[in-house]
Amino acid sequence: MKKVNVIGGGLAGVEAAWQAARAGAQVRLFEMRPVTQTPAHRTDKLAEIVCSNSLKSDEVGSAPYLLKEELRRAGSLVMDCATATRVPAGAALAVDRGKFAELITKRIQGNYNIELVREEVKMISPDDITIIATGPLSSDALTVEIMKLTGSDQLYFYDAIAPIVAADSIDRRIAFAAARYGKGGDDYLNCPFDEEQYARFYAALIEAQSVPLQRFEETRWFESCLPIEELARRGVDTLRFGPMKPVGLFDPRTGREPYAAVQLRQENLMADAYSLVGFQNHLRYGEQARVLRLIPGMEQAEFLQFGQIHRNTYICSPRVLAETMQLRERPNIFFAGQITGVEGYVESVATGWLAGQNAARLTMAQPLLHAPRLSATGALARYVSNVETKNFQPVNITFALLEPLPEQDRKRVRRKRDRHNLQVELALKEWDNWLQVIHDDSPALQASA
Repeated sequence: MKKVNVIGGGLAGVEAAWQAARAGAQVRLFEMRPVTQTPAHRTDKLAEIVCSNSLKSDEVGSAPYLLKEELRRAGSLVMDCATATRVPAGAALAVDRGKFAELITKRIQGNYNIELVREEVKMISPDDITIIATGPLSSDALTVEIMKLTGSDQLYFYDAIAPIVAADSIDRRIAFAAARYGKGGDDYLNCPFDEEQYARFYAALIEAQSVPLQRFEETRWFESCLPIEELARRGVDTLRFGPMKPVGLFDPRTGREPYAAVQLRQENLMADAYSLVGFQNHLRYGEQARVLRLIPGMEQAEFLQFGQIHRNTYICSPRVLAETMQLRERPNIFFAGQITGVEGYVESVATGWLAGQNAARLTMAQPLLHAPRLSATGALARYVSNVETKNFQPVNITFALLEPLPEQDRKRVRRKRDRHNLQVELALKEWDNWLQVIHDDSPALQASA
């Protein structure tokens, strides 16, 4: 039996390795850190989260919940470890990023079907079964190899990381604990602005100096992760209707909604660090400190991490990738994670889950899996393999990607929320039946259950 090589120890890579091993394959998981570092990572741990510690909404009936629930029911390593290291975040699923990475690293190292190899992969063997899950920070050498495999120039966009502050440096006389609309308890700290404070903050933000991007590269921002200074330049009220919207929050000092608000989310189980929600940016560090200390309650903020900017790379998947996550022209090569053009931690995990299962099946000459038609996982696989390529953009899971309800159900169920609940119900029913068929056909999965 051939081994499965997985390149990249991020969320998609560890999930792919775990699922391939769980399905009975022998796996070599390659992670270049700490031998070679990336511009964003800080440790040598697998599945190190470098951006937000939130895995987004886990509210029942939402599209992100559906994707998470599919993975939970499918034995996802990442979702299991996320549950074990969860921190309060209202209706969202957020993790203690340090404990999360430590737990995943321990689980991978303890799996006798997985060999963890600490070295940079610079060439792809034409004969090996390989999953490329190097994420948005692929090394230069491997990027050249990927360009050869896909037969086209790399695509890229710029992504940013939000700042983190020490909890004891936040003025609790001003910042108040609450979740928007009261969902999930008092899980966020909220820094309220009046109109004058907002105007002062806005003026300082749009005048602040940014870190210059590399020369000769076109700036292509991902719309769902715009730096706050780029958002601010679109209009004075853009932030108030975006990451600084005050709707659903009430300042206990006034009993009213503030003019604007910055939310801070707990970073770890110790609750000694908070990240600024939606405040990714690429300002110079000194400028960040100056501008962000204009936020009410953060006048004395101690920054544990400043915002950063880095380039994300991804392939034009619809031109080259099948729904099985295989290259159409090189079916022994799979891709998984953000490099396929999905955006988001859980979306990356889902493609890793599917690639890992199928790579293992390829080693055993078994039919490969196509995710169910109604499922969120299936919707992502269809998107990256079939969407229009003229302006291929990374996506998060939304109901817009899912199969619509049959016409009779759309006529019968009028309210949007009820329709979404029905979509989730039908998708999970189909998913469970599909998983049972996979389980019944796989002795390895039966043994690991």
